[in-house]
Amino acid sequence: MNGTNTPVAEGDFLHVFRRGTIATTVLLLHGTGGDERDLLPLADMLLPEANVLSPRGQVIENGMPRFFRRLSEGVFDEDDLRRRAGDLARFVESAAARHAFDPQAVIAIGFSNGANIASAVMLLHPGTLAGAILIRGQVPLVPEPLPALSGTRVLISNGRSDPLVSPAETERLAALLRSAGAIVAVEWQPGGHQLTQADLSAARAWLSTISPDRGQ
Repeated sequence: MNGTNTPVAEGDFLHVFRRGTIATTVLLLHGTGGDERDLLPLADMLLPEANVLSPRGQVIENGMPRFFRRLSEGVFDEDDLRRRAGDLARFVESAAARHAFDPQAVIAIGFSNGANIASAVMLLHPGTLAGAILIRGQVPLVPEPLPALSGTRVLISNGRSDPLVSPAETERLAALLRSAGAIVAVEWQPGGHQLTQADLSAARAWLSTISPDRGQ
């Protein structure tokens, strides 16, 4: 993979961009307390041929970066979430122009807070993402009307014993995205709210079925 790991600013998002050898761009969205470097090893393990775009969340909570504000654990500031989702969608568009990658071939990989902002972008700004891997994600909001997400492919990889995201909430997220027309796969992991090797295995298998660059 060519490119650099040096963070640069684009539309107020500090981010890393690395050029790959295929058309797909992986948008990495870290969890609370992460940064633009946090998930870079994940991209190398899952789809090393892809371009990588990895921004840092702009909200700071107790010294930790996030992608949007919350009022308390599990209670999101919906107005801020809507604004931040719009900011991220515009960032992806401007970054595609700056770094010369295909804006129609962007797949998000988000963990926790990153998964939630990815879902919000899909629900509020359809067309920004061609697909998403949502690890430990939950319903960010329910827009009215629902967008048209026909053809958008989504993998949800959540833990059966997650103390923050219940199985019922996971099913609610899957049902919401399916109601909007997305093609959703749910993979259950035995763990809690941490990223595990099982998540990586599920994500790798899912990517192998949907990546046109691999002729699958």
